[in-house]
Amino acid sequence: MKVVKRYLFVLLSIIICLIILSLLLSTLYYFDYISTDTYKVLKITIIVLTLIINSIVLGRNSIKNGYLDGIKLGIMLMLFCTLVAFSQKAISMKLVLYNIIILITTTLGSMIGINTKKKEKKE
Repeated sequence: MKVVKRYLFVLLSIIICLIILSLLLSTLYYFDYISTDTYKVLKITIIVLTLIINSIVLGRNSIKNGYLDGIKLGIMLMLFCTLVAFSQKAISMKLVLYNIIILITTTLGSMIGINTKKKEKKE
């Protein structure tokens, strides 16, 4: 049950962060504070940074094999994105590229998280 809670917490925090930051970015774009090119770059940057930060948190909470936790998280997010794309009938090569980016960033972030975890000293 702890494992399910850990993944649900990370998934929920990823979704909430993406929604809030996307709304902020869309508002800035709507009122012409940022250009189209800047909007495109910031959109992918927000996704990557959110995934890395939250997968680092997941990796720090892992006991071992942080990369496996990152892969599991990436697969869950890939399934979520694919289901949303199927519901909108928007399957394209861009979706495949996003899924690859999701899998790589969550895996790397979780590996970074488990390597930066403070090790307990045995006395």
